[in-house]
Amino acid sequence: MNLTRDEARQRAATVSVHSYAINLDLTRGSSVFRSTTVVSFDAEQGSSTFIDAVTETVHRVTLNGVDLDVADVADGVRIRLDNLAASNELVVDADMLYMNTGEGLHRFVDPVDNEVYLYTQFEVPDSRRVFAVFEQPDLKATFRFTVTAPSHWDVISNSPTPDPVDAGSAEDGGARSTWAFEPTPRLSSYVTALIAGPYQSVRSELTSSDGRTIPLGVFARKSLMQYLDAENVFELTRQGFEFFEAQFGTPYPFEKYDQLFVPEFNAGAMENAGAVTFLESYVFRSRVTEATIERRAITILHELAHMWFGDLVTMRWWNDLWLNESFAEFMSTLASAEATKFTQSWTTFASLEKAWAYRQDQLPSTHPIVAPINDLEDVQVNFDGITYAKGASVLKQLVAWVGQDKFMEGVREYFGKHAWSNTELSDLLTELEKASGRDLKEWSAQWLETAGVNTLRPAIDYDDDGVITSFSVLQSAVADYPTIRSHRLAIGFYSLTDSGQLERSHRVELDVAGERTDVAELVSLPRPDLVLLNDDDLAYAKIRLDERSQRTATRHLKHFAESLPRTLVWASAWDAARDGETPARDYVELILQNIDSESDSSVVLVLLRQLATTLTYYVRPDDQRPMEIAAADSLWELAQAAEAGSDSQLQFVKAFAVHAQTDEQLDAVQGILDGSSVPEGLSVDADLRWELLTSLVVGGRKFQSDIDAELERDATATGALAAAQAKAAIPTPEAKAEAWAAIVERSDMPNAAQRSAIAGFTRAHDTALLEPFAEKYFSAAKEVWATRTHEIAQQIIVGLYPSRLTSQATIDATDAFLATLEDDLASLRRLTLENRDGVARALRAQAADR
Repeated sequence: MNLTRDEARQRAATVSVHSYAINLDLTRGSSVFRSTTVVSFDAEQGSSTFIDAVTETVHRVTLNGVDLDVADVADGVRIRLDNLAASNELVVDADMLYMNTGEGLHRFVDPVDNEVYLYTQFEVPDSRRVFAVFEQPDLKATFRFTVTAPSHWDVISNSPTPDPVDAGSAEDGGARSTWAFEPTPRLSSYVTALIAGPYQSVRSELTSSDGRTIPLGVFARKSLMQYLDAENVFELTRQGFEFFEAQFGTPYPFEKYDQLFVPEFNAGAMENAGAVTFLESYVFRSRVTEATIERRAITILHELAHMWFGDLVTMRWWNDLWLNESFAEFMSTLASAEATKFTQSWTTFASLEKAWAYRQDQLPSTHPIVAPINDLEDVQVNFDGITYAKGASVLKQLVAWVGQDKFMEGVREYFGKHAWSNTELSDLLTELEKASGRDLKEWSAQWLETAGVNTLRPAIDYDDDGVITSFSVLQSAVADYPTIRSHRLAIGFYSLTDSGQLERSHRVELDVAGERTDVAELVSLPRPDLVLLNDDDLAYAKIRLDERSQRTATRHLKHFAESLPRTLVWASAWDAARDGETPARDYVELILQNIDSESDSSVVLVLLRQLATTLTYYVRPDDQRPMEIAAADSLWELAQAAEAGSDSQLQFVKAFAVHAQTDEQLDAVQGILDGSSVPEGLSVDADLRWELLTSLVVGGRKFQSDIDAELERDATATGALAAAQAKAAIPTPEAKAEAWAAIVERSDMPNAAQRSAIAGFTRAHDTALLEPFAEKYFSAAKEVWATRTHEIAQQIIVGLYPSRLTSQATIDATDAFLATLEDDLASLRRLTLENRDGVARALRAQAADR
C-alpha cells in the first residue's frame, strides 16, 4: 500500500498522463461498486511502470487493445504495466469496496430514514480505492466521471452536475439514472471527488472578478436540512471570494463552488476542486459556542484558499504539503480578520494554532517545516502542528518582514506563472524575492530547514527612579535543536491606567538575532508595569516575562484592554507550566481567577482544555482528585454567575459536567438534565443533554438503560455517536472490556463510532479501571497497525495509549515496545514516541508542582 518518493520520481519520468474516463456503477449492493477506468497516457517506448488500484476483484485489464493476465499483473493494490508504447490506452474494470473508515468511497446509512449517503475522501493516497490511477500529485490529468446511481439521488463532482439520463432498473428493481460529467481541468487525483445520495441543497450564485457567474451550492443530508444555515455559509463564501481574488490577482479557477456537509468525516474539511466536503458537525443542530462558529468560518475560508493554492497550483511531492496547508491556514485567518465579522481571528490563531505548533515542535518527532517525506506513510502522519500551524506562523512573520503588499505581489506572480501545474518551494520563494527585493535563502535555512522553537526573555535594568538603563532580548534554544534564529517582532510596554486597565503605552518593532539583542531605543524610557515580547504575535517563539511583568500579569491579567496581548500572556503562563518551570497548581488558580473576564470564546475554549489537561496530568498525583473537585466547584460557581444565556455560561456548564464527581456536583448535573435546576438562560438541547448524561454515567449515576432511553429520544446519527461514547464510559470493568473488544478486537466499527468509543473508554474518574488494558495495548498495537487502514489504526494507537496511567511503569512499557519495532514501522514508532513524550512531560510537571 505504500509508495516511495523514488518510485514516484521514476514513474513521473516514465509517463505523462492526459486523461481519465471513469465509469462508476453505484447500484450493485452495499459492499462493492463497479469501477471502469480508461486512462490515456504517454510513456517511454518499451518501458514498464505500474498503476494504483485497491480492488476487491479485477475483471479486466486491457493495455493498447491487449487483454493482460489479471492474475499475473494485478495484486489488489497495483497493476503492473510492461512494454509500454509511446501513446497508451489502459482499461481497468474492477469491483471496489465501499469503506466505513472515511477513506476512499465512504458509505453511510442514515438511521433516521435509512437513506444511503456516499462521499469520497482521497487525500493522501485513496483515489486508488475508487478508480485505477497514477496516485501522485505531479501526474495531473483531466477526469471525466460517469456515474450510475439510484434516480432519486443527487450526484456531485468537480464539474457541474449534468442532467441525469434514465438507466433502467437496478438489481433490486429500483430506478437508476446516469450522470455524465464534463471533464475537469488538469487536476491531481487527490482533489477529485464524488458525493452521491439524496443530499438536499440550497443554491445561490456570485459574480467572479472576471465577470463569470459562479453557481454556489450548500448540501447536507435530508434529516439535517432544518438546521443548515446556508445563508451564513454563502455570506462567508462571498466575502472569501472577493478577498482572495483581490489578493491573488487570479479569478476563481473553477466553474462552480459546492460545499457539502457529509457524515462520519475524519477531518475538518477537504479541498476537492469545486466540491469541498466538510465535517457534518458544522451543521449546528444544537447551540454551539462562538468559538465553534468562528472555527467553521475559518475552515470555510481555509478550503476556499486551497482552490488557488493546492488545486490550481499543486505541490510536486508531499514534502511541500506544509506550504499547501500553511498558506491556506495563514490566508484564512487573514481573510477572517480583514473581510468578515471575526476581527479577533489573530487572537484565536495565537490561542489555538500557535499552541498546537509549540506543542508539536517540542515533541521528539519534531521536524523542519520542509520535512523529508520518503513515502506515503511519512506524509500520513505529517498532518500535524508543524505542517499547519508552525508553517502558518512562520508565513505570518515573513509577511511582517517583507510587507503584506510585497508578499501578495509575489503570490500573484506565482499563480500567473504556474497555473494548472506542479511546483516546489523554490518557485514561490523566487517570486517573493523578486517582489520584496530580499534574499530569502537565509530565512528559508533558519525557519524552514531546522526544527525546534526558541525562547525569548527580556533582560532589563532600571535606575532608582525606575528609568530603563539597559534592555536586551535573550534568545535560547534546547540542546537537541540549537538553532538561534532571526525574529521579526514587536515589544510592547503596558501600563495601568487610572481606570485600572492595562493599556499599551509604547511599541517598537525590530529584528532580533543572536543570543542577545540590545534594544537601545528603549533605554531612558520609564519602567512600564508590564513588558511584552512578541507583542502583536508577529514572531514564532515562546516568551517569558520578567519578574515585575509576571507580578502585574498575575494581578491584572483580566484588565488588559485588548484580547491579543492577554492571550500572549496566557500562552506564556501555559508554556511555563507545561515545561515544569512553574507549579501546575498556579496555572489552575490563574485560570479560575481570571477566565470569567475573558471576552474571546476561542480563548475560553482553549483555557478550559488546558485546565483539564493540567488537572489530569500536571498536578501532583496525590492532589489531583481534591484539586479537580475544587475546580469543578469553581466552574459551577462561574456558570451560575455568568450572564444568562451567554457563551461563557454554556462553556462553564460543559466544563463543570466533565469534572463533576462528588454527590453534590452530580446532583447539580442531574438538576440541569431533568430541568429541576437549570441556570437562567441555559438551553438544555439534544447535544447538551448527552454531555450531561455522559457526566452522570462516568459518575456512576446513570446506566445502559438510561443511555438506551436517551438514544430512543434522539434516534439520529449524532445521537448514536453520543450513545457510543456514553456506553464506553460506563465505569465498570465489564463495560471497559466490552468497549476494548469492540474497538481493538473486532474491526467492523465505523470511523466516527470508533472515535466516540475511544473518547468514552478513556473517561474515568478512577484510573484503576484502565490499568488492565495497558499490557493489552502494547500486545495489540503492531497487529492493529498492520491490519487496519491508516485512519483507523492511528485513532487506536493515539487514542488508547495508556497516557492516563502517568507513571514510570508506562514509560518503561513503552520503551520495551519501541525496542521491538522493525525499521519499516517508522510511522508507528513516531506516534509511539509522541505518546511517550506526553507521559514524560507530565512526570516532569508533576515533580515541579510543589
